Amino acid sequence: MSRPNTEDRSLVEDCRRRSIDLLRANLTPAGILAAAPGARARARGYTAIFGRDAAVCAMGMALSGDPGLEREAATGLATLARHQAPNGQIPKFVDVQRAEADFWYLGCIDATAWWLAGLAFLDKCDPRRRLRERYAGEIGRAIAWLQAQEHQRFYLLQQNEASDWADIMPRSGFVLYTNALWHWVKLLFGLPHRRETRANANQLFHPFGAELAEYRRARLLVHYVKRDARNRGLYLSFVNFAFFGNEGDVFGNVLAVLCGLADGPARQRVLRSLERAGVADPFPVRAVCEPIRETHFLWRPYMSRHRQNLAWQYHNGGIWPFVGGFWVTALADAGLRDRAQRELARVARANELGGWQFNEWLHGRTLEPSGMPGQSWNAAAFLIAYRAAYGGVRPFRVSA
Repeated sequence: MSRPNTEDRSLVEDCRRRSIDLLRANLTPAGILAAAPGARARARGYTAIFGRDAAVCAMGMALSGDPGLEREAATGLATLARHQAPNGQIPKFVDVQRAEADFWYLGCIDATAWWLAGLAFLDKCDPRRRLRERYAGEIGRAIAWLQAQEHQRFYLLQQNEASDWADIMPRSGFVLYTNALWHWVKLLFGLPHRRETRANANQLFHPFGAELAEYRRARLLVHYVKRDARNRGLYLSFVNFAFFGNEGDVFGNVLAVLCGLADGPARQRVLRSLERAGVADPFPVRAVCEPIRETHFLWRPYMSRHRQNLAWQYHNGGIWPFVGGFWVTALADAGLRDRAQRELARVARANELGGWQFNEWLHGRTLEPSGMPGQSWNAAAFLIAYRAAYGGVRPFRVSA
């Protein structure tokens, strides 16, 4: 495999500099805003501190090499901690102007997992921060809240529809993306039942080659999947009672690789399957392999809200450069450094569209830039991927 050419490497370095500049511009005393401030961003709520965005940005800032960003990496996480719910849940976002926390319609489950992971990651990068010590009480409550959502035989988190980053997708029950994060949090904090979480995730989300489950509830769930699912070589996006998601959730599968759910053979199977599906063509990466269409039984009326989540749009097949950064990181983590470097150049080209707009997402077929420009987590994910592809950093690895 050839290495990136001089033009691609120049583009990557330009994108790295512009990513740092964008994060600096979006930094406030309360932390990183989700997108560049402006009238449209304010009207759509993007000038807030989001749980998942703040954690991803904290990781990118810590790896940026910029002293100012490194110093402020934990600021957004601190803002979220101040607005933690009494039961331990971390908000979906905090509207700083109103000093108001929002927890989404059916609750937001992944913000709490990302917040925990972000704190642990920053302490790993610089133990002098002592964030785990400083926020010990908040961390304990956050973990207790997540454990309250955990099934007591599967040791997997359970959730409502539209309750994670794909917030207008019908994934519910046991969701791959959420449980990949949960497994990572368990590794980072040494939580109990890590092995059971990993084993049950592999059995439920990819039951095609698994032995028959011993637990009778698992046997029933696996029965419906084996009867009706198409084996793409990927983990299913979710498994619920008698139905499941077979659209090919790219972010969930990438996180399964990065967060330790997939062992060596499974990791290679997932990466090969995503490549066969063309999810990184022409830009990394498309959110799903195959969109859920209005004729599908999983289609929900809310998916057409603002005509946003139709086929090949938004979470239903749109291209997300921020997820592309995680794709590159997964390739590098799997030892495919040359491939990761080439893909990183393609992520840079997606961010470059419209004169370096760093658009939230692109249409999966027409490639039209969509969503909010100036996305902070595009910049942060690029910086994470850059360090993985060119610096040999393995940001998701947890030492035993």
